[in-house]
Formats: sequence, structure tokens, C-alpha cells
Amino acid sequence: AGDRPAEGASPSSARDGAADGSAAGGDHDMSAFEADVEDSELTKAMGQIGQLGDDLAHAKADLYNLNQEYGNYVRRAKEAASGHREMGRQEVVESLIGVLDDIDAARTHGELEGGPFASIAQKLEDTLSTRFGLERFGAVGDAFDPALHEALMARTSAEVDHPVVAQVLQPGYRMGDRVLRATKVLVENPE
Repeated sequence: AGDRPAEGASPSSARDGAADGSAAGGDHDMSAFEADVEDSELTKAMGQIGQLGDDLAHAKADLYNLNQEYGNYVRRAKEAASGHREMGRQEVVESLIGVLDDIDAARTHGELEGGPFASIAQKLEDTLSTRFGLERFGAVGDAFDPALHEALMARTSAEVDHPVVAQVLQPGYRMGDRVLRATKVLVENPE
């Protein structure tokens, strides 16, 4: 009796009704399942989008910090370049101070009278003075200054009222404000 169609209904219409009923109920069940799946996938996709947004924000922050570090590095490198250049110039000049001492000693003893060596010595001194700003300092009668003079010997004198340079034993050299070598002197102190 359960297999038979109801009276007045054809067997095909019963099958269609059963198929429609089961399909309608299945559609409702499938729609809820699909909605749950879609909600789950949407939630998962939104989570991924949020994570990607966070990753992008971190990457932008890292890039900003990297650009700042690079900019600071370039600025420091440019500032340091001039300092390195100046240090190199000072090292070259300091290494030539011994040669200048020899030239000064030769000039003092009259060994630089004319000849090619005198003109080479003069050219070297002029180049160091004009191009590198090297200045020789220290003269008899200067007031003694411990920042500029190194006292190797001292004596007293009634003719002075403050310490003065009585004799220059070795000239001093400076480049700008930087003293490369202090003048070595004999100092006269008041009695």
C-alpha cells in the first residue's frame, strides 16, 4: 500500500511529487549548509585579508625604517668624508714636518744658498703653506703659551715680567686651529 500512488494520482505524478518534496526539503538543507560554508569561507577570507593588511603595514613600517637608516647612513658618510679627507691631509703634512726641519736647518747653516735644492725647498714650503694651510709659528719674544709651546729649558731674567720665549729650539706647525707640533723653546721666567 505504501508503494501505490494515491487514488486519482498517476504513478508518475506521485513520483514527481515525492521528488519535488525531497528536493524542496533538500534545497532547504543544502542552502543552510551552503550558507554555513560560505560564511565560514568568508570569515576565513576576511581573516586572511586582515592578516595581509597587517603584513603590509609591517612591511611598510620596515621599509620606512630602512629608508630612514639609509638616509642617516648617507648623511653620516658625507659628513665623515670631509673629516677623513682632512685627516689624510694632516697625516701627509705631519709626515713632511721632518723634511721641513731639515730644510730649516740647512737654511740656518747657509747650505741653501742658490742652486736647484733651494728652489725645490721653497716650492715645497709654499705648496704646504698655500694648498694645505700649514703655518710655522714660534718666535723669540713671544709670550709663553703651554698650548703652543713646549718648554725644554728655562731660566730666569730680570728683564721680563712674564714668561717669554728666549730661544726657539724647534719651530712649531699648525693647520688652521690645530697644532700639529708645539714649538720647542727655552723660556725666560721673571725673577
